[in-house]
Amino acid sequence: MTVRSLLPLIAVTFVCSGSVLVEARQPKPPASVAKPTVSQPVQPQWKLFTPPDGRFTILMPGSPNRNTQAQKTYMGQINLEVFVAQPPKQEVAYIVTYNDFPYSYGEMADPQAVLNNARDIALKTTKSNLISQRNIRSSNNHPGKEIEYINSGGKITKSRMYIAEGRLYQVMAITTKKQQKTLAKTITGYLNSFHVVLKK
Repeated sequence: MTVRSLLPLIAVTFVCSGSVLVEARQPKPPASVAKPTVSQPVQPQWKLFTPPDGRFTILMPGSPNRNTQAQKTYMGQINLEVFVAQPPKQEVAYIVTYNDFPYSYGEMADPQAVLNNARDIALKTTKSNLISQRNIRSSNNHPGKEIEYINSGGKITKSRMYIAEGRLYQVMAITTKKQQKTLAKTITGYLNSFHVVLKK
């Protein structure tokens, strides 16, 4: 499954001119079904994931798919890295995205303003309503923001964004209302497992 085939349109960063399409799909029923059966979701194998540059770690359900997108912005070209994992037979997608800012911008920008802009564009792009938000800090004290929002199709996104060493990270879980109730603890554990690894 590719990133483009994977729920609503996500504004992964306020400086991006485009967005990543992520979809949590419902599995198709078999062609011939004798009688309805209730199947339990397949429990994915959660593993500690570290990207090639080693700048963060997070627990993911299996090996995520990676997608790199170049975005033209007023600051020049910015590369957006996207990692997506979607367990089988579950209507949920676990996503981590990041982009590096040009050094001069990263040094001058107010982290809270960057986080607020990322929130506003995410809501606008996905045509969603904000459910909740709070300011947070990463495990090594970088500024962050947690937001939860719902789109018109009933898809719920819980996202944590952090600014760390000139980079904007977004850690998201996107699911349906029904799946959110059963996966609430799993999603919280996933979000809590994200750690920024400081440059040496």
